[in-house]
Amino acid sequence: MTDLLTRYNYDSFMPEKFEPWMNFASSPKTGTIAPDFPLWNLDQVPTRLSEIWSQHDYTIVEFGSFT
Repeated sequence: MTDLLTRYNYDSFMPEKFEPWMNFASSPKTGTIAPDFPLWNLDQVPTRLSEIWSQHDYTIVEFGSFT
């Protein structure tokens, strides 16, 4: 696990360091209903994805460091 974290938390933004993590071809397509799973608010209060999307017409969930 340590090696995985070390590779994920790369020290510089260079293609050879971030491209192994790019797998957009396997990502769900826009409009696909996501599976429900638990989430935690920033204040550590638990919720579920289904609770979030039931309150909004559109929900975007971002995982990782795409910014």
